[in-house]
Amino acid sequence: MNYTILNLTDSNRSDNPQDGDFIQYTYSNGNVLKKHYKAVPAETQEDIDNLARLWRNDELASTDCIVPLTDHPDHAATLAYRAALRDWPTTSDFPDTKPTL
Repeated sequence: MNYTILNLTDSNRSDNPQDGDFIQYTYSNGNVLKKHYKAVPAETQEDIDNLARLWRNDELASTDCIVPLTDHPDHAATLAYRAALRDWPTTSDFPDTKPTL
């Protein structure tokens, strides 16, 4: 659906609104929506790294129960996976390529 934007706070910033500007969206079907503009902050590399570490910590926690079960059919593979998870942040693949089981 097509729409036009009018910055009601400062019409000179219709193409580049700032956080808090009051914006009017007029849709091709005639509907009008007015709301404050909220800029979405760009995700930083630190944010990406932190999310990757949270995922890794969850994966380690979900396999904790297998470690003491030496007769588990996937015991050796799980231990290798956990080692890869622990080493992952120091590899060149971090955070782009997650280890797999």
